[in-house]
Amino acid sequence: MQAPDFELQDMFHQQNVHLEDFKGKPLMLTFWASWCPDSKKDLAQKQTFYDNLDSSQLQFLTVNVTGREGKEEDPISFMENNNYTFPVLCDKRTKTYDRYQCMGVPTTFILDENLNVVHRYNDKAAFIDIMKGLKPLITK
Repeated sequence: MQAPDFELQDMFHQQNVHLEDFKGKPLMLTFWASWCPDSKKDLAQKQTFYDNLDSSQLQFLTVNVTGREGKEEDPISFMENNNYTFPVLCDKRTKTYDRYQCMGVPTTFILDENLNVVHRYNDKAAFIDIMKGLKPLITK
């Protein structure tokens, strides 16, 4: 299945980003919210992964479901307080979250180099399972 296209603003650089910008290499895409305990646990693991990522093989992107936050600045404080450095886009009206048919956060998608959804993981997925799903795409 082709991943739904989007155009969202980068949280820190205020630039618009399109899904199409990521065509050519596999992509790990995670939707999250700062108030969610499962997102907090997941993002801590993803930061470690991001710090060691070989960007020649895989792209990494997160989408804050800003429309589900208490205040629009909450995710910025969350990122700064946790020293997270991975890229974040803002889904202010939850349209992208809805188009991806997410039922909760975190939700992680693995897309191939043509932006087809290869795997989808919900909030209860173990990080090791996400890595297993990713392995065939980065060991080609």
